[in-house]
Amino acid sequence: MAESKVVVITGASSGMGEATAKLLAKDGDKLVLGARRENRLQEIAKDIEKLGGEAVYAATDVTNDDEVEALAKLAIDKFGRIDVWINSAGIMPQSLLAQKKVKDWDMMIDINIKGTLYGIGAALPYMMKQKSGQIINIASIAGHIVGPLSSVYSGTKYAVRAISEGLRQEMAQAQSNVRVTLISPGAVDTGLVDSITDEQVKKGTEEFYKNFSIPVDRIAQTIKQSIDLPADAAWNEVIIRPTSQQM
Repeated sequence: MAESKVVVITGASSGMGEATAKLLAKDGDKLVLGARRENRLQEIAKDIEKLGGEAVYAATDVTNDDEVEALAKLAIDKFGRIDVWINSAGIMPQSLLAQKKVKDWDMMIDINIKGTLYGIGAALPYMMKQKSGQIINIASIAGHIVGPLSSVYSGTKYAVRAISEGLRQEMAQAQSNVRVTLISPGAVDTGLVDSITDEQVKKGTEEFYKNFSIPVDRIAQTIKQSIDLPADAAWNEVIIRPTSQQM
């Protein structure tokens, strides 16, 4: 078994974050879980303990930089280091631009973009000091392809791609030994569709996901594979779609 790592996951209360936490726990990794729903984090931490793993958690709103910093400090106080930071929190309230759903726009920008930046900012000082680490950002196929309804969501995920590539170059320039990985999933069976506020759009998206989505475990497996790669190399950008998904 590989040496255990300390892994911090935002958006850990469901979906990709939860699945990844439970998969990594089986390898003996130490998990630090952050999300808004503290009751769910408590349940997941208990599940991880049943798997023989170890987990701590803190209610964390990724739009609040102080709370994200506190999550990083929890990892350091409990385990002494941060080996991997996974920015998994995200929402997808798709709509037509003409509908001017400003609240949805603001939340996507705050969670998808700012939440990713806050996670990077919280983890980097510790990783650069210890001269090792890995930042894993979850983007989307929508960060590669734009369509009607997805303009703002795609914009946030394109931003995550740009931020990740800039970070990769900065870490290489600094000779920090900090790896940067971007995961861009296609249709995955998570609760992401629940964040859509337009009922007609939500219904159509649910039907699409019903027909094409893959289990969330596929993304967890991909994340684990990227972590398990030898430290002198990194998967910088991974697109993973259902085999039957055309776009």
